[in-house]
Amino acid sequence: MLASRSFVSPARQFLRQAQHAPRWTPALRTYATAAGDKVAKFKGQKGNDGKYTVTLIEGDGIGPEIAQSVKDIYSAANVPIKWESVDVTPRLVDGKTSIPQESIDSVTRNYVALKGPLATPVGKGHVSLNLTLRRTFNLFANVRPCKSIAGYKTPYDNVNTVLIRENTEGEYSGIEHVVVDGVVQSIKLITREACERVLRYAFQYAQDVGRNKVRAVHKATIMKMSDGLFLSTAHRVAKEYPHIEFDAELLDNTCLKMVTDPTPYNDKVLVMPNLYGDILSDMSAGLIGGLGLTPSGNIGDECSIFEAVHGSAPDIAGKGLANPTALLLSSIMMLTHMGLHEHANKIQNAIFKVLGEGKTITGDLGGKAKTAEYADAVIKAL
Repeated sequence: MLASRSFVSPARQFLRQAQHAPRWTPALRTYATAAGDKVAKFKGQKGNDGKYTVTLIEGDGIGPEIAQSVKDIYSAANVPIKWESVDVTPRLVDGKTSIPQESIDSVTRNYVALKGPLATPVGKGHVSLNLTLRRTFNLFANVRPCKSIAGYKTPYDNVNTVLIRENTEGEYSGIEHVVVDGVVQSIKLITREACERVLRYAFQYAQDVGRNKVRAVHKATIMKMSDGLFLSTAHRVAKEYPHIEFDAELLDNTCLKMVTDPTPYNDKVLVMPNLYGDILSDMSAGLIGGLGLTPSGNIGDECSIFEAVHGSAPDIAGKGLANPTALLLSSIMMLTHMGLHEHANKIQNAIFKVLGEGKTITGDLGGKAKTAEYADAVIKAL
């Protein structure tokens, strides 16, 4: 009879194999190591025509309609950018699906992109294009501000949260396998390098926007090694920013407190691992009226992509019913990232004025306006 220790479970066999031949590993690199060093700074330059070139990924479903609204409003506001439209529909190259190289080259060349919604097959087909874009351009931080819109009433008033989510690993590393029939294992990958990168960006972001508190959201009580690494790294990075107050909070406590009263979070920047950020940022969006009013930015050391995080809504595509607010507000984040603050403020004020008046808003906000009518109202409010 074999001794019990001679038996190696299928899970252990896989983990041993994974150590030698992992399916995917994060791009590890040297990050800023001093509080004065700046990460993720926009590196684009104006062309001879005095304009920046921005890559535009219109997306699927309602994407082209809401992208057109952004283009019309930017033209009316005389924003010094020109659009370079690309298609990221996957192609089969050497048996693998990949983003067209010309699209990758466009984003790399321009350092910044605006992206509409992309459809992802459920349970089959190609990998999420959103996830592919994040990995391709090493977009390590997802920034999701959620701010109440004056004039658009929800059960919560004066919401003004900012969540920063690690964007490249965690449960979304894509390391999954079947142990035996009916048993699937998914591996949560956490690295010190990725933790340090997103945490340092969170402190620098807080510094830039005038918030004096950073809070790490975690579950280190249960995942003592993975979330424990994130938390210990947070404490270490926090020492480099003594003028910013730092603390930590368990994920479940954050969720409970935020839906009870979100206003105590208005002076903080919340930073967290990937999955928690995905869930908590959508929950925060619900406090202000949904994803249709929520901007998002994916930040990288070289390139950054700003996007509408709502779905492609194929059921209303082509009907002129789509709400372009999320993509517009994401573009405002993009302008701020590029240093075009005057244009960002001008367009944002016009958007908030139209939403506040409530006369020319789309159906999802309780109005009857078509997409183009909403855009025209914003242009008049400029």
